[in-house]
Amino acid sequence: MATSLQPLLSNDTITEQETFGPNHGIEIKNTSRGFSWEGGQADAGIETDAQIREARYQPDTSTAKDPNLVQWEGPSDPGNPMNWSLARKWYITIAISCVAFLAMFSSSVFAPATGYTAEEYHVSELVMTLGTSLVLLGFAFGPLIWAPLSEVYGRMTPLWVGFVGFTIFQIPVATAHNAETILIFRFLIGIFGASTGATIAGIIFDIWDPVTRGVGGAVFAVATFVGPVAGPILGSFIVESKLGWRWTAWLTFIFSGVCAIIGITTIRETYAPVILQRRAAQLRKSTRNWALHSELDEHMPTWVDLFTKYFSRPPQMLIKEPILLFMTIYIAVTYGMLYLFFFAYPISFLRDRGWKNAGVASLPLLGLSIGIIVGLGIIAYGTKTHFARKLKERGSVSPEDRLPEVIIGAVCLPIGLFWFSWTSSPEISWVAQALAGIPIGAGIIIIFLQGINYLIDVYMILSNSAIAVNTFVRCITAAAFPLFAVHMYEKLGVNWAGSLLGFLSLALVPLPILLYFYGARIRAMSRFQVKQ
Repeated sequence: MATSLQPLLSNDTITEQETFGPNHGIEIKNTSRGFSWEGGQADAGIETDAQIREARYQPDTSTAKDPNLVQWEGPSDPGNPMNWSLARKWYITIAISCVAFLAMFSSSVFAPATGYTAEEYHVSELVMTLGTSLVLLGFAFGPLIWAPLSEVYGRMTPLWVGFVGFTIFQIPVATAHNAETILIFRFLIGIFGASTGATIAGIIFDIWDPVTRGVGGAVFAVATFVGPVAGPILGSFIVESKLGWRWTAWLTFIFSGVCAIIGITTIRETYAPVILQRRAAQLRKSTRNWALHSELDEHMPTWVDLFTKYFSRPPQMLIKEPILLFMTIYIAVTYGMLYLFFFAYPISFLRDRGWKNAGVASLPLLGLSIGIIVGLGIIAYGTKTHFARKLKERGSVSPEDRLPEVIIGAVCLPIGLFWFSWTSSPEISWVAQALAGIPIGAGIIIIFLQGINYLIDVYMILSNSAIAVNTFVRCITAAAFPLFAVHMYEKLGVNWAGSLLGFLSLALVPLPILLYFYGARIRAMSRFQVKQ
């Protein structure tokens, strides 16, 4: 997932308009759209799309007097991605969501092939489980490459360079003659596939205004979470068929190749600073006025700036910020459980219930997908009800107003885990156990998305650093969970292994509750929260 996620599912969320300033970092323009933070400056009068665009792209008074500064030609400039047609925005959103789906799909589609490849190459299943874990490890390290590049070269260059590499590296996996080849290139698939998570959330942010971003963000979120759930389902049918396990990679290669060709040829750059930089370069050539420049030309982020944002500051924040530390642990554990279930479900339905076909035994994972959609609905409903009510009552909202949904997700998750564990007996209908995936899926996505949104709201202009370390820890944790999943379920059984996870998630329920009541006090002592 992305190192730079924005609050995509809320129409009333804070939106960071980033410009590169002389103080070696990111500065905010117009930090509110439709509401204000407690203690902050209110700008509650912006309601229509046109007003939002006009406010968002109003020239800086400090630079508007410079006749050589290339800016948008008013709020209706057709080159501004915010002004592109609705059809074009939806085309881009759906196309890049398909790309995100394929990257996440690839992370888990190899899981059903673990046993087959272990037998073929005469290694243990634990070794071949690394075929899943190493992709997630690549997702942890990849954004450290792609996210900084996206701030210098725009969204499209790192996105497509990474995705083309992701596509090409499917071929060595599909044609591998030994386990080492599979593991090496699965790691590279993760490194290059991470370009999607590092850039796509930014693309959504670039083209949708705060009023309509919620729907576009929901499509992206569904693709991101349904992708890893769909992987084991389709992968199980593939490995059981005459095609064999190699087609888990060939299929990914084919669909990714098609998406890459279509995307590269039809989707233009969406990152406003880079668009204006390119426009300035074209104008210099056509007018022979070599003084023309963009704001990015004036304040191009140096590699020192980017190193600070993505490498130096994130670990400092994790150590010194209790909110970031505990929310990162919570999100990481929750996200790791998602990948653990890709190994737990086959054990429960194939081994314990005696189902014969791995593909059919993976179908109960659809319960997780349904839960993910339900969770998105809960987030949307909460945003439109209590979040909007807080704004109307107080004229402002605080980051802690994100947490009621997190509390709901925190309660849903252990319920689903205990439900799944204690309905696993063959004497109990499989339907009851499959339905447990609904509260599990809902809990996972609510905790993840609203937890990320909470961190963004708390750290604002430093949110890139906060999300960078969150992504790193989350993906490392998700990479580790499959490595002990099979051993844990075989030793403890589905009942007690699942209950262990249930007790762990139950122990974490007080965290969002405590932050809801005491988060403001903790933030007041923060060294990194922006003071407004």
